[in-house]
Amino acid sequence: MEVKKITSTIYECSKDELTASEQSLVDMAIEATSRSYSKYSHFSVGAAVLLENGRTFRGCNQENAAFGVTICAERTALFTAGAEHPDVPVVAIAIAARTPDGRLMESPVTPCGSCRQAMIETEQRSRRKLRILLIGERCIWAMDGISNLMPLSFTEFL
Repeated sequence: MEVKKITSTIYECSKDELTASEQSLVDMAIEATSRSYSKYSHFSVGAAVLLENGRTFRGCNQENAAFGVTICAERTALFTAGAEHPDVPVVAIAIAARTPDGRLMESPVTPCGSCRQAMIETEQRSRRKLRILLIGERCIWAMDGISNLMPLSFTEFL
């Protein structure tokens, strides 16, 4: 039996170590948590995406008693950007979450599987890797490309 090792590269940083546009995206994602409708989970998530043309879009989770029609913040932001500018690549996404008592999560929260798949499709569509910023109170995790969160995903070649 042969062992294969899979590694991911994730940079742990502070906000001031990010570029100015990434810092702005982080602020937008944190602000978007306040727009969340999370009546059932009480887990408010916000996301913000930056397009290649400089436009930004926010998203937040929207829950429903019929959980299948609930949508996450990441997909809300990505799909809004895609609907408004279908031919402009998404270059970065920032994601933040708050606890039921309104505090920013201490550690970064990672996207669910559905949102990871949406990011895979976003990368495939534009043929470029996303800059992903996962925001926590203590630190930010930054990575280049969804393959760092989904190393064995089903994808076409980029």
